[in-house]
Amino acid sequence: MMHINPSVITSNAGPILDGLGITVFTWTAGIAIGIALGFFIAVLQIFCGRVVRGALRVYIEIIRGTPFLLQLFLLYYGGPSFGLRLEPMTAGILGLGLYGSAYFAEIFRAGFLSVPSGQLEAADVLGMARWQMILRIQVPQMLVIIVPALVNLIIVLSKETAVLSIVTVPELTFVLTAIGSASFAFVETLLTLCLCYLALVELTARAGRWMESRVGRFMIR
Repeated sequence: MMHINPSVITSNAGPILDGLGITVFTWTAGIAIGIALGFFIAVLQIFCGRVVRGALRVYIEIIRGTPFLLQLFLLYYGGPSFGLRLEPMTAGILGLGLYGSAYFAEIFRAGFLSVPSGQLEAADVLGMARWQMILRIQVPQMLVIIVPALVNLIIVLSKETAVLSIVTVPELTFVLTAIGSASFAFVETLLTLCLCYLALVELTARAGRWMESRVGRFMIR
């Protein structure tokens, strides 16, 4: 019969909480970079010329077509070959942001294209600047459509933070793996890791449902 020893977890509660904090920090920072960069890429894809759109399409396809682990290795271990030396935490956040940006860009692009072109033509006739069309017409309408996709991608990125342990970022997976190796309590540490990620995912999903209902009510008004 399997024996579970909770004392392994309680005696290491401090390092585990520190690891959880670093996981949340790298996750939220990576999301912020990904959303900002993805939105910028989507705007350029919609409003710029063919050359810019082609270059951005190549970037998106490369990011989406290669594993996150490989991208992280190239950024952290391959960066010094190009004069780019990053600390593990910085490399992890930047890698997560770049990885997410390609997917966020496609979500935003789909949201922009979902707004009827007639509304943009009317705004152009009224003399609205391009940035006014984006902020006052397209963004409010597309938010209703893209919120579920955004939340789903944010949840996916929360689980991708486990990969950051490969480049020695002291996040939750790194800490619990070290505890399990030192104490041979692999079942306890892995169960704790699962429960922590389940909690993060559930909290994010609940926040997403709340945001979706709020955005929907705003648009109805």
